[in-house]
Amino acid sequence: MENPNFDFLKSKFNVSKETFLILKNLSTQKTIPSGEKIIEQGGMSTKLYFLTSGLMRSVRVSERGKEYTKNIYSPISFVGPFSSILTKKPSLLTYEALTDCRVYEADYEDFFKLTQTDIAISNLYNRVLEYLFIIYEKKQFESVSLNATERYQLLKSKIPDIDNKIAQYQIASYLNITPVQLSRIRKDLKQN
Repeated sequence: MENPNFDFLKSKFNVSKETFLILKNLSTQKTIPSGEKIIEQGGMSTKLYFLTSGLMRSVRVSERGKEYTKNIYSPISFVGPFSSILTKKPSLLTYEALTDCRVYEADYEDFFKLTQTDIAISNLYNRVLEYLFIIYEKKQFESVSLNATERYQLLKSKIPDIDNKIAQYQIASYLNITPVQLSRIRKDLKQN
């Protein structure tokens, strides 16, 4: 079975073909057009997404309208309002497609029921949670230990053509800088 999604799950989480087929049957493949939101800040959802192509982001908008991009997701990523689903409270973030995206959508409750009866799915769930924690911890460390230029270079190493795919203000929001600061960083990097 040559499938990049299976290859990813097998390499990261040691998923068998049988478990992959269970997950595939549990989910629906969808295309999400650029600009579409899969959940709004303050909304509720039980859906989780496995991003296979495109870029998405999680963003919080303040009462004054300022955007704070928490994360930019690139393939292959797990995307969704995990905290909201687990706490059964409204999402603190909006999740939106920055480009046209392809995803597998699954209902968390259906998935969680399987964890109660299928040891392979239960083990996968534990490994995915560990993986997400490690990613979160690494991102937190990067945000406090790297300057804006280093964070931008790291982002470009992960998504080399990001400057051509999404708006400058969205990149700046993710880096927690202004678009003007981002322009200066780009200019300085081009000169060096």
